[in-house]
Amino acid sequence: MFAVLKTGGKQYKVQAGDVLRVELIAAVAGEKVQFNEILMVGGDSVTVGAPTVAGAAVVAEVIDTIKADKVITYHKRRRKHSSQRTRGHRQQLTLVRVTEVLASGADASGVKEAVGTASARRAVHGAPAAEVPAKPKRAKKAAAAQE
Repeated sequence: MFAVLKTGGKQYKVQAGDVLRVELIAAVAGEKVQFNEILMVGGDSVTVGAPTVAGAAVVAEVIDTIKADKVITYHKRRRKHSSQRTRGHRQQLTLVRVTEVLASGADASGVKEAVGTASARRAVHGAPAAEVPAKPKRAKKAAAAQE
């Protein structure tokens, strides 16, 4: 049985036993997490979601939090300005091992949902996921303009 799951803006085709490198999720090594955004489940019969399959999930165990290979960007401007710069970036990733694919019954599994770190921060602080707090300077200006 296989499933196509979506996390971190990317889609992955997985089956039990696969090891994935996904965008950073709020979990520590050894924890079990559940991916609930399942786009397709296959096996004996194929179920395609519209947009997701209701009740389906993928349960995985977090192995470790790692950094990806360094991505180098090279910036060059006009001559005589000594502005050749090399800037690198290493993306934070989470290694997970898929333990099982659930075609139904995801609500009753009792496993923590896999969420990204930004979503987890908003959930802890009680802010709705769609609402992004205003920057402090802009908030002060907006308050002053309303008075």
